[in-house]
Amino acid sequence: MTTENEPEKQPTLLEQMGGVSGLLFSSLPVVVFVLVNAFAGLMPAIWSALAAAVVIGIVLALRKGSVQPAVSAVFGVGIAAFIAYRTGDAKGFFLFGIWQSLVYGGVFLLSIVVRWPLAGVIWSFLNGQGQAWRQDKASVRDYDIATLVWALVFCARFVVQRWLYDEASVGWLAAARLAMGYPLMAVALVATVWAVRRSDKRLKAALAREEEENREAEERLRAEAGRSIYDEVLDASTEQPPAPARADER
Repeated sequence: MTTENEPEKQPTLLEQMGGVSGLLFSSLPVVVFVLVNAFAGLMPAIWSALAAAVVIGIVLALRKGSVQPAVSAVFGVGIAAFIAYRTGDAKGFFLFGIWQSLVYGGVFLLSIVVRWPLAGVIWSFLNGQGQAWRQDKASVRDYDIATLVWALVFCARFVVQRWLYDEASVGWLAAARLAMGYPLMAVALVATVWAVRRSDKRLKAALAREEEENREAEERLRAEAGRSIYDEVLDASTEQPPAPARADER
């Protein structure tokens, strides 16, 4: 039972994506497209992929109580289906994802050059931890490494899938998209978690040192203030009182 003052638990990134089942469901339209295209042709494959995306989106929306999963499920498949329809070729279904990988890879590399590694920026945004890590050079370096892993993942997707696109191998394109999707993302996430843990450990240690230094400085000030008061009392107590006046002086 939660109280009114207890902060609401924020959903994790995996939960926002629909959980493990959401990740698996998002791959189904690609499989449906390839299978139907092999047996019935391009147009039935396009409509089947769109229908699968809509059904999956509705299921995710009902489970999560939000239309965001439904929109996300349909949007990407809708663009891919439109390109396939316009090009008149099944391989066009994968063209949007191919160029999207190139753009993402370029953006991640650029973020390293300008010293704002996206692995750190995105993680900090999702967790509301601020940008304190940017003041620590070692943390920036660690996030550079994690960001570079993400960039390599996107660039590898582009190179391999672009080559398969030129070879017009629709079946292998689908296999490459699935194999180079979440498995490679898992590798990049591991690199990000590695960078986060190293950075958090370093920042917590720095904060602890700062708090210790502040405490020691406060204790020194209190000790100096105490000594000053003691010296004043001691000086007052050692002062000789004036001698009493003699009778002949009165």
